[in-house]
Amino acid sequence: MLTSLATLATPMLIILGVIVLLWLLGFRIIPSNKIGIVEKWWSPKGSLNEQIIALNGEAGYQPEVLRGGIHFKTPLMYKVHKAPLVTIPQGQIAYVFARDGKPLEPTQTLGRVIPECNNFQNVKAFLEKGGQKGPQRGIIREGTYAFNLAQFIIITEDKTYYLPMGSHSEEVTINKMAALLKDRNGFTPIVIKGTDDKVGIVTVHDGLSLNRDDIIAPTVGDNPEDPDTYHNNFQDPEKFLRAGGFRGRQHQVLVEGTYFINRLFATVELIDKTIIDVGYVGVVVSYIGPKGIDSTGDEYKHGELVENGYRGVWRTPLMPGKYAFNTYAGKIIKVPTTNIILKWISNQSGNHRYDENLKEVSLITKDAFEPSLPLSVVMHIDYKKAPLVIQRFGDIKMLVDQTLDPMVSAYFKNIGQTKTLIQLIQERNEIQNIASSEMMEKFNHYNLELEEVLIGTPSASVNDDKIEIILKQLRDRQIALEQIETYSQQEKAAAKERELREAESKATQQKYLTESEINIQIQSNQGKAEFQRSLQEALKIKTIAEAEAEKEARVGIGKAIAIEEQVRAYGGPQYQVLQDIMNKFTSAIERSKIDIVPKTVISMGQGASSVNAFEMLLSLIIGEKLGVKIDGTGDKVENTRVKEIKDLILKSLEQNNEKKETSDEISVETMNQVAPSKEK
Repeated sequence: MLTSLATLATPMLIILGVIVLLWLLGFRIIPSNKIGIVEKWWSPKGSLNEQIIALNGEAGYQPEVLRGGIHFKTPLMYKVHKAPLVTIPQGQIAYVFARDGKPLEPTQTLGRVIPECNNFQNVKAFLEKGGQKGPQRGIIREGTYAFNLAQFIIITEDKTYYLPMGSHSEEVTINKMAALLKDRNGFTPIVIKGTDDKVGIVTVHDGLSLNRDDIIAPTVGDNPEDPDTYHNNFQDPEKFLRAGGFRGRQHQVLVEGTYFINRLFATVELIDKTIIDVGYVGVVVSYIGPKGIDSTGDEYKHGELVENGYRGVWRTPLMPGKYAFNTYAGKIIKVPTTNIILKWISNQSGNHRYDENLKEVSLITKDAFEPSLPLSVVMHIDYKKAPLVIQRFGDIKMLVDQTLDPMVSAYFKNIGQTKTLIQLIQERNEIQNIASSEMMEKFNHYNLELEEVLIGTPSASVNDDKIEIILKQLRDRQIALEQIETYSQQEKAAAKERELREAESKATQQKYLTESEINIQIQSNQGKAEFQRSLQEALKIKTIAEAEAEKEARVGIGKAIAIEEQVRAYGGPQYQVLQDIMNKFTSAIERSKIDIVPKTVISMGQGASSVNAFEMLLSLIIGEKLGVKIDGTGDKVENTRVKEIKDLILKSLEQNNEKKETSDEISVETMNQVAPSKEK
């Protein structure tokens, strides 16, 4: 059994021996995400007096750190403190507080930047190159770093990294520093957006103090062509100080962009850009800069105008636009260049509101009335003369209250004393024109341009009704005059209406007159056309008649010759006439269908011959036509002819009667044709 125990003890002793050996050798394993901070217990070179970091092998915290891996540091001499690597997130800033180093100078707030220390990861270089204890000017940007947390305290937004040393005062200081940075929003960069129309006003907390006469630190180190002093908008504190920058509020401003600025070195206040709208100019009053040369001349006694960039009122105003103007270094007074309307009317004001304190002008007229006169003044300021106006009056509101109000009031008070109340009312236009002309010179004296003076109607005070009585009388008088004029105009209107009615009637009848004239013209044209046609027709008829006449003449001549021969054959012209008559008579009786041979014969007596009444009547007619007496006194030869003619007619009638069945009455017209009058 003893042998077994000895056998088991041997490996354990070996293991224990190995462990003890490794411990004596200082065997250490440092993970890759950690570091080892070496603290030396003792050293032949002694210990430190004031320092914390032993640069020369003394006892104390060593400057170098152990990175991930296997290290041998005997615990008989060294103590290794494991600490994490420090990671700064994207878009954040970390701040550094150095425990060891040279003390800050009386004028310093932050420790100077040591470029050789590799962002505070090389403690030895930091201390050997003059690194100072306390809060540092340099900041740490995004990344992972192996800091010696015995020398440096790293403050981030989420955590403060340091190696505790048991000092309560140090812990309180670090906590205050972290709270201050959070209050200043110092763990994130400064971002100025263009859409916000903001300007960054920088206040530097380190560097030389300003001179006694300065309120704003002048701009320094803003030339990119000088790399030794160009601090790139306060992001490099060392170059800013090297360029001669002063602590305090800076004249240089930050515009749109992202800036990684140490908030312990400088803080930034965002203010609005200065916007000068259309219709305005900006007169700059600068609080900083060297003394300039007056550009107003000897005749101008109200102040100086200087060139832009000098202290005082700038002679050239700013035109409409947006300006990144530092309002701590000066101010911009906006001066309207459009027309300014000033109303001397209670409870009324123009768009610019410069006339809020103005009220009606109290007058005393020539006839001892005390009306209140409302009026308005239209003026404008030449943009080139705006600096002169500001230099003289300070601002437009002061100009109106202290100069224009008493000047205008006094002018109209003087006018009121020379006019009666009625004149003041009735001559308003004339007074207005005179006032505009005379006051223009007064306004020009103050570098103002008067456009127009507008006068309102005078009004009475609350307890004074006499002005209203006068006005009522004027109104009644005017009404009477207007009535007279109305009656006169009505009379003229009635006359005009009568003329209008007559004109309308004439216009109505004119239509018919016009139509008649047109009809007359048409009928005249038709008559002319008919006349021409008649002439043509007459000419045609004449031609035809002449042709017919020629024809008839020739036929008549032929007939005449034949008739003459017949007459000669029948015993002369009378017989020929009788024959023609009998032919016509026979033809008429034939057309009339009369029974010539009567059915009833009337006898003239026993001794009378058989001659009937028709034969007797026929004998009388023939004798009358031939001029022959049938009573027995005539020529025997003539009686014989009458008898022959009668027999011839009767024979012809008897032949015709045989063909007719009926008979009708012989018309008188037919008889007239058969037996024409003797005259014919």
